[in-house]
Amino acid sequence: MIYRHQSISIIYSSFTIIVIWFVALFSPLKVQAQEIENEEVKRLQRAIFIFNFAQQVGWPDIQKNQDFKIGVLGPDRTILDLSTLAKKRKIHDKNVEIVRFQFAKDVKDIQLLYVNHKYNYDIHYILNKISGKNILLVSEDYNFNASMINMVNVGDSFEYEINTNRIYKEELAFTSSLKKHAITSSEKWKRLYRKTEKVLYKVQEDKNNQDIIIKRKENQIKYQKNKIKDHKKEIFNKEGEIEELYTQNEIQLKKYEEKVVIERELEKNIQEQVTFIKNQNEKIVKSNQEIKQQKDFLIRQIDKIKEQEKILNKQADKISLQKKINILLIVLILLAIGASFFIYRGYVEKKIFNKELENKNKAIHAQSLELEIKNQELEQFAYIASHDLQEPLNTISSFIGMLEEDYGENFDDVGKESMIFIKDASIRMKKLIDALLEYSRLGRSRDYQKVDCNIILGELKNDLKSILDKTKAQVSIEKLPEVEGSEIELRLLFQNLISNGIKFRIPDTIPIIHISSTRINDPENKSKGYWQFMVKDNGIGIPKEHQERIFAIFQRLHSREEYEGTGIGLAHCKKIVEAHGGKIWLESKQETGSTFYFTIPFLKKTFSPS
Repeated sequence: MIYRHQSISIIYSSFTIIVIWFVALFSPLKVQAQEIENEEVKRLQRAIFIFNFAQQVGWPDIQKNQDFKIGVLGPDRTILDLSTLAKKRKIHDKNVEIVRFQFAKDVKDIQLLYVNHKYNYDIHYILNKISGKNILLVSEDYNFNASMINMVNVGDSFEYEINTNRIYKEELAFTSSLKKHAITSSEKWKRLYRKTEKVLYKVQEDKNNQDIIIKRKENQIKYQKNKIKDHKKEIFNKEGEIEELYTQNEIQLKKYEEKVVIERELEKNIQEQVTFIKNQNEKIVKSNQEIKQQKDFLIRQIDKIKEQEKILNKQADKISLQKKINILLIVLILLAIGASFFIYRGYVEKKIFNKELENKNKAIHAQSLELEIKNQELEQFAYIASHDLQEPLNTISSFIGMLEEDYGENFDDVGKESMIFIKDASIRMKKLIDALLEYSRLGRSRDYQKVDCNIILGELKNDLKSILDKTKAQVSIEKLPEVEGSEIELRLLFQNLISNGIKFRIPDTIPIIHISSTRINDPENKSKGYWQFMVKDNGIGIPKEHQERIFAIFQRLHSREEYEGTGIGLAHCKKIVEAHGGKIWLESKQETGSTFYFTIPFLKKTFSPS
């Protein structure tokens, strides 16, 4: 009876070991289940991101639509996640409807379109097909600034970047928080994209390896199942044998004693193998020590060889240097001979050139005197012309007023409208003549004095207080220098640039104007140089093809109905800057604002180089 229990115990112990090993085989499946769970969370995050983008963007006439529609391009499973989330959330207090499109040409009647780069849709073709339809394009894993809102996988979440120009082009608006949390640098976007590619490649590689391991384990499981079946059969047969053994106690006892002897011999063999393994390990450790000593010896030998190479290189450098010195001495002697010849020849040519230069300077001086006389005559002509035109214009304005007052009731509607046009034209003509007269006066006075630009702009902000309060404009001024010039003209220069920044603004946008300066020294003479001023605004901007002609007199880029004015303000600025010995230019881009730069030379007497 004791032998029967021992045999059954041995059999069940073997079966327990098999079961434990079988459970260990399935541990990769648990890891795979964890990865599947993480992927489900990532899909839910993607849908939440798309809903959040839609909630932070404004569409024109959105209230007229009964439902908010989101389109998904291609056979993307994201449509299932969006449909699930649409049952729980609304966008702009409207029910959400999810629509699938197979082709970009079929996209219509939606507010938002989502597309993933893995389905190989061309982003430029999509933008062309949805242009003018007030559709927000949300893409994933495309290049930087290629879409309107572009997402990228980063670890267990997403990052995104936005293209404001494309969003504004579709007449869409967005909250400041959306732009605040977006990625603004293309370099950072590239790093995130490369990091994502590496992570995806690593995940795919791990997945492939995991699939291979799982397949291998499945084969092992199948093999173990068959083995378990065989063990069950053996257990069944053993139970029969145990019954027979139970009836044959003496024979079984003898066999058991034989098994004990065999087990002792096996234990002895195992002990001998353990001792052999220990000896082998000791030999391996000893071999490793010898290898390390040989390595150290080789390293020392390499260091000696490098020292010898350095000595040889130094000797070679000395020999090479001596050769170069000898060659240089020969060349210097030849150059000295040649230089003597060229110095004499240059002396003769210089004498002739100085004579020609003296004659040319005399001619240039005569031309400058003639040009100065012509400029004075031209300014006098502009002054006289604009001044003398005032009298007939005042007469016209007076008679128009008299006609309107005395005979206004006798005119029909066409006559009254004509009188209004004539009156407006005469007023506009007077403004143009006044502007021309003011333009002719600029730059006449050369009696310049020291002017503190901070005081000028402080007084100018007080003078413009009413328009600044009306438009809620923000004017920030950094510490500005003292310059040499005309206080009145410099005041007019800053006034025109600030007024333009306020006047030419994007509708429903608060004007923001920033004024600063930079000191630039002459590299050849530090006592000379100039101040470079910057006046930056966030206005409508100026197209590149029109940036040259805006400084010409009476040049306008917009109609009087859009923006009032005579078109002479920037011509004044150019004349004032050039009269002070500087130059003016600008950098601008439509709908992003303009930055005007102009230079004024340093003070001649009070400048001290740093």
